[in-house]
Amino acid sequence: MKMPNNSIKSAKCYFKDELVGFYGASEIEQMVAIVFQHYFHLTKVDLLLSDESSLSESELLKVIYAVKELKQFKPLAYIIGGWEFYGLPFRVNEFTLIPRPETEELVDLILRENTDDLTVLDIGTGSGCIPISLKKNKPTLKVLACEISTDALVIAENNAESNNVDITFFVYDILANKSSKLDEGLDIIVSNPPYITNKEKAMMSENVLDYEPHLALFVEDETPLIFYNAISQFAQSNLKAGGKLYFEINENFGNEVKDMLLQKGFKNVDIIKDINTKDRIVKASL
Repeated sequence: MKMPNNSIKSAKCYFKDELVGFYGASEIEQMVAIVFQHYFHLTKVDLLLSDESSLSESELLKVIYAVKELKQFKPLAYIIGGWEFYGLPFRVNEFTLIPRPETEELVDLILRENTDDLTVLDIGTGSGCIPISLKKNKPTLKVLACEISTDALVIAENNAESNNVDITFFVYDILANKSSKLDEGLDIIVSNPPYITNKEKAMMSENVLDYEPHLALFVEDETPLIFYNAISQFAQSNLKAGGKLYFEINENFGNEVKDMLLQKGFKNVDIIKDINTKDRIVKASL
């Protein structure tokens, strides 16, 4: 392993050469762009024009550290401590999932289908990416968000503050409180709950299995719809007449989620495919 000198060109070459065999070429290029933008505020154009510019010793160490962690398959989002979602910056750590593009499609659907003056609850908020993005784009929404993990809520609250939006966060165990009724009625309930079955773990990459919080990812093979059942029961008591329910789902259980909602009396139940044509969202109304 040849250590880089202090030029940006050398640091870029080191980054790319060291990760060959660990990641694909296009993924490495994306990582270079993200790391150099995050640490040194260099755009892709800057990177092309700044080859002979120099990094300080401390800046160079950040590149070396990132490479070391990436070789351990630690997600880049956790290395730099943040990720972009729906055009907004979010802090993430080991207590929160890394926001995914599929979830951006869920946010986009809610924003397109609904008016401004509504009350929304996000259940299992994690980093807060869903409610914060909704509030940022429709400021007159009243947005609430709950989460069982107090560690995740700390991150969500910080993200709301840094994005300058007012969200009401609270600790809530939906499985234990599925029959509870809140003080006010809701127009929309949205959730991206744990939905990956344990038997699907074998198909998942190391960077997810070893680093992202299993509490937010996995359900037992025997009860894959446990959160959808609980949230829909909660919705029956807390949605206003005509209120809407939006779920991000496991692509393998779209029909099962739809049938469950129909059995509970929900109307206008639709399965929506994501950009990769996988069943990803189920929406319904009460």
